Amino acid sequence: MKRPPKKHRALKVTGIVLSILLALGAGSYFYVTTQPQIVVGMIQKGIYGDSSPNSFEPLNTPGKGVTAIGQYKLNDIAYGTEYPNSFLDITYPDSNTEIDRPTLFYFHGGGFFCGSKNMGDPMAANETTALLDDLCAQGYNLVNVDYALVPDHHFPVPLVQMNDAIRFIAEHQDAYHINMDNIILMGSSAGAIMTAQYGTVLSNPAYAALLGIEPALNPEQVSAVVIDDAPIDYRNMVLGCKMLVGNYVKGSIYLNEDELHRYECIPHMTSDYPAAFLLGSEYRNDMIAMAEKLNGVAVEHILVDPLAEHGEKKPHCFVANERIDPVATEAFNRLTEFLNEKTKG
Repeated sequence: MKRPPKKHRALKVTGIVLSILLALGAGSYFYVTTQPQIVVGMIQKGIYGDSSPNSFEPLNTPGKGVTAIGQYKLNDIAYGTEYPNSFLDITYPDSNTEIDRPTLFYFHGGGFFCGSKNMGDPMAANETTALLDDLCAQGYNLVNVDYALVPDHHFPVPLVQMNDAIRFIAEHQDAYHINMDNIILMGSSAGAIMTAQYGTVLSNPAYAALLGIEPALNPEQVSAVVIDDAPIDYRNMVLGCKMLVGNYVKGSIYLNEDELHRYECIPHMTSDYPAAFLLGSEYRNDMIAMAEKLNGVAVEHILVDPLAEHGEKKPHCFVANERIDPVATEAFNRLTEFLNEKTKG
């Protein structure tokens, strides 16, 4: 039998090796995308070390007092016992807590694997805590809420906790002097996903039933929602975002139609959705998709899109840079004007 030339044998071996490497690469890709917590867990460890991101103990000793900028804060109030991280802060513009003011509920970002009401979103290049100080200074009582993170808890647990926190404040509104009939719901990144979904829960009973949530509010109590750069259009997400969101939803990027139907709230939005202020930078396409839906069902909304308006790409949740970036300052001013109109006009 004639042996193949050495050159051909070498090419054949090279082809086999490349095929094996490609197969291993494809296998590794499939393995990681079906278990994204492997990657997410490495990032969590880099942030938290050997500590868990979830705890039934508060981050700080509960207390109250005047902050360095003269606002009055009640910290680490327990709003539930079923899930970890069930704590919230209430901040008033000043020590006169009995003034009737609109209420702003805020939900932090962090990809559902990190972040907190104290830390903000470590993945966003901004100063979220400064943003909240400045929003509070506009004359809002601010309720800043923590919620459980992966790998211990998945969708829709944080949304359930969001509802629990709102119900807790409603049940104790007299004690905390909180107006529950003039509410803003705001979230950034992961918190913006929750806010977009909760606005849909409030305004579409079928979606609320789909998620098994009985809303603690009536739609009439919500004056506006603020969706700050929410990745909510799963089918069009890049792989990195699918790794985070898929991990949150089911521990895999491969969501089936039922899971997509529950996660993607845009198709469920109706004409009863609250007036909305949308901020889009890294996830501007998702915000454009939401704006188009709201336009189609005739819901009042404003979309701030720095790339379309200024030709500038801005970092994730860019509005929190409002103290140092002129484009973010403009967005913040438009936001406060919108909120003042909805809550104080």
